[in-house]
Amino acid sequence: MNPLDAVEEYLAFLKNNRGYSNNTIISYRTDLLEFNQFVVSERFAKDLTTIRNERVCKSFVASLNMKKEAESSINRKLSALKGFYDYLVGEGDIKENYFKDIESLKIPKRLPKIVKEKEIELMLNSCDLEKPLGFRNFIIIELLYGCGLRVGELCNLEIKDIDFSREEILIHGKGSKDRIVLMFPGLADNLKKYLGDTRITLLAKSENPKNRKVFINQKGTSLTTRGVRVILDKVIRDCGETFHISPHMLRHSFATALLNNGADLRSVQELLGHENLSTTQIYTHVSYENMKKQFQLAHPRALKPEKK
Repeated sequence: MNPLDAVEEYLAFLKNNRGYSNNTIISYRTDLLEFNQFVVSERFAKDLTTIRNERVCKSFVASLNMKKEAESSINRKLSALKGFYDYLVGEGDIKENYFKDIESLKIPKRLPKIVKEKEIELMLNSCDLEKPLGFRNFIIIELLYGCGLRVGELCNLEIKDIDFSREEILIHGKGSKDRIVLMFPGLADNLKKYLGDTRITLLAKSENPKNRKVFINQKGTSLTTRGVRVILDKVIRDCGETFHISPHMLRHSFATALLNNGADLRSVQELLGHENLSTTQIYTHVSYENMKKQFQLAHPRALKPEKK
């Protein structure tokens, strides 16, 4: 069995049968090839398809810890490898998955970083709405923050997914899980203007006039996740500010704003497209921290007592 062919077959299975995103496929390919290189360089086996004991798996994890890789990165590699060997066992290519009993590392829960409303307003105000790219950037920020989209969902959005009559957008989420997000007042009008005017101007530079992706770049081709990050960095520079904002921070801020203003957890879960409620519950901690801060600042009994 050619190890590189086995890796590509597994990745094709994840993409076509499990609906994994392109970013995940790229990361998993890197992880699997890294393990193959480790196995060969350390002379544990001919390649990653011919390992014969759990020791090589533990040695790999130990090497990652020695390099002080992040727990989340190590866990992703373990997920890629466990899935890969499960796939090979299922295909009858190998007899045993030696990674099956290797436990993932425990990751301390960190509160997600959020963007303040004042900073959102700075970003929106810095967009030149008279210019095609400025108006496009304005819409991108509104969707990331106003609808809680993942950056990949934003880039994959197609014109047919927008229902202006119901003011809804169909989002194709992680793992081929679809959900509906709602357009807030004004967003539908801005999207209509963008699609009917701005996008047409940008698409005129493209060699593919049939491109149906909602967001395109200045060359008229589909916008990438990296492109969105570059756009946000530029918007921050245009503000004259130096703070860092990622697309996912805008998604975090969307969820936190809803909870801080009284939305119930289940509704936020649906809008975010989380499969498990526990994933959404981390935002309740953010909301609690905000509540605690406001209490300490505002309530008379929480103020620092006077010395007697």
